[in-house]
Amino acid sequence: MKGDAQDFSGRVERRVRRLRRRRKLSLWQGLGVIGMVGWSVVLPTFAGLALGRWLDRQVPSAFSWALSGLAGGLLFGCIAAWRWVDQEWLQLKEESQDVGP
Repeated sequence: MKGDAQDFSGRVERRVRRLRRRRKLSLWQGLGVIGMVGWSVVLPTFAGLALGRWLDRQVPSAFSWALSGLAGGLLFGCIAAWRWVDQEWLQLKEESQDVGP
């Protein structure tokens, strides 16, 4: 009986802590999160393109360094965005499991 009460008390306490940490996102905050993910793809893509164009001028070759840099930057940006979203998803998943039934 006493163990059940402590278990229930612990679940309630974890839920209260989780609810205090969770905040409701406004429209602008949600757009900010989307923008952050977008910029984490766009910036490496443009950096790769700029590096590729510089290499095209410095090291002439049969293939386009700019296109290679564009593809590499895009790949790097997508991987970085995916990792960030995946970490956020795992954090939300852990918080929801912390509540219990």
